[in-house]
Amino acid sequence: MSLGQIIRKKRESLHLTLDEVAAFTGFSKPYLSTIETGRVKNPPSDKLLYRLEEYLKFDSGHLQHMAHVERMPADVRQDYEAIDAENRQYKQILKDIIRHRLEPDKLGQLLSQCDMDAVADISEKDKPGQLVPIINKVPAGYPAEFDDMGYPVGFADDYVRCPDIHDPNAFAVRVVGDSMRPKFAEGDVVIFSPKADVANGDDCFVRLTAPHETTFKRVFSAPGEEMRLQPRNDLHAPIIIDGSRINGLYRAVIHYQKL
Repeated sequence: MSLGQIIRKKRESLHLTLDEVAAFTGFSKPYLSTIETGRVKNPPSDKLLYRLEEYLKFDSGHLQHMAHVERMPADVRQDYEAIDAENRQYKQILKDIIRHRLEPDKLGQLLSQCDMDAVADISEKDKPGQLVPIINKVPAGYPAEFDDMGYPVGFADDYVRCPDIHDPNAFAVRVVGDSMRPKFAEGDVVIFSPKADVANGDDCFVRLTAPHETTFKRVFSAPGEEMRLQPRNDLHAPIIIDGSRINGLYRAVIHYQKL
């Protein structure tokens, strides 16, 4: 069912006329009619769709989401719909498993009934890369108080696109200070991956407690429970901290230099 057909069906179920909808939305009756009959080339604006959602009692964002999908180029939309179909198939399998409380020996039988190859496999296609949030700046000097501005994971005011990142929790920061020169200069953007393994000598975003601070350093295990935070700039001395203060250690995986 098209977007226009869905709008018309809902309007008629509420016993509303096009004149009434036009009066509420501020858009003309002829234009609304062309939407319902599918004679418009492009989906309507978000402003109109928001008003239609409100007046016709759709869930907030429902019509806008449908319109955004319709605006996609054909090839992108095909990939999106393939992924969506695959996700729904997986969810149905999980529901069947939970509903029937399947024994392990019956699980294979259920999976064999599902054509998992029916959905186009787009995982090997080239992709433009994941958008990684730039959450704030990190001091490449003495540890300083850090504020990630309260953003949920994956959200920020600015982003950087990273083709080779496959970690949904990856984040980026801008370097402040000169303690990590010559490799990292002030203003450079560094991407960190929480799921990347950390080894001695790695360049890491270090999050500390008591007090709440962060810094960007090479990390080395020290005798006992201590950790050595080593600058790359020989003009800066290493910092020895109690390992119990560390509540986050994230390895740098991509470096964008400021030109």
